[in-house]
Amino acid sequence: MNNARIIQPNSKMCFICGLENPVGLKLRIYQIEPGVIETTYIAPEHFQGYPGVLHGGIVATILDEISGRAQMGDPSAPRFMFTAKLEVKYRKNVPTGKPLKIIGKAGKSKGKMAEGWAGIYDEEGRLLAEANTLLINVPEELLDSANLEELGWKVYPD
Repeated sequence: MNNARIIQPNSKMCFICGLENPVGLKLRIYQIEPGVIETTYIAPEHFQGYPGVLHGGIVATILDEISGRAQMGDPSAPRFMFTAKLEVKYRKNVPTGKPLKIIGKAGKSKGKMAEGWAGIYDEEGRLLAEANTLLINVPEELLDSANLEELGWKVYPD
């Protein structure tokens, strides 16, 4: 394990990172350098579109989450954002049942808006799908009413 990796928080019920969501992906996301995150995943068959191929909606969901998480920053003072625009490029079929590496990178940030990018790679390092996102800060009033402790938002040990 690379010592520079910092684990990002998970929640209880988020579809992507919720560790208690019975139908979720339960991804563990690591910051490997400022503005760059990564995770790994083996998609189960029940998320397939065609036999052996991860459903495009799940692919887009993963890319959406990881591109936004790249803008999250310091886990002790996270920047929460909504996706305003998601542009996905499906380059090759994303397989189920095989290890995938997913990378997210923070793009430009100005005021309440930011850009993000994410890519899904196979074992050989081939880019299978990628997305560019336009992100907007979650409004302060919404964050003020959120109870992060109740959401289970914290760093869980590996």
